[in-house]
Amino acid sequence: MRKDIILKNDKYRKSRNGYARLLNIYCRKCAKQLLTYQKDGPGNLRRLYFDRIFAPSALQGLQYKDLKSVPALRCKRCGEILGQPYVYLKEKRKAFRLFQASVVKKIKKI
Repeated sequence: MRKDIILKNDKYRKSRNGYARLLNIYCRKCAKQLLTYQKDGPGNLRRLYFDRIFAPSALQGLQYKDLKSVPALRCKRCGEILGQPYVYLKEKRKAFRLFQASVVKKIKKI
């Protein structure tokens, strides 16, 4: 059964001119799909906000957990560390800070 994904439309999306798209995020080392993510606004992918992660269910709802209990973002297949959890101070949002060139992104068709 297909689960339809509805893009979040909140103050963060509106501050980036309302432009958003869904991305499939893959490990650069082994090409395994890691997650589905809503990217708001133009530009490079430097961080993954916890509240914008749609799949898998193990990564959903991380914004409600204590930051110290959130492990680093790892590829389940090869074990490569792709990012570290932190608080993006400008917006006071929890996110994974991605290591440079650690992931590949592809636009997901809705």
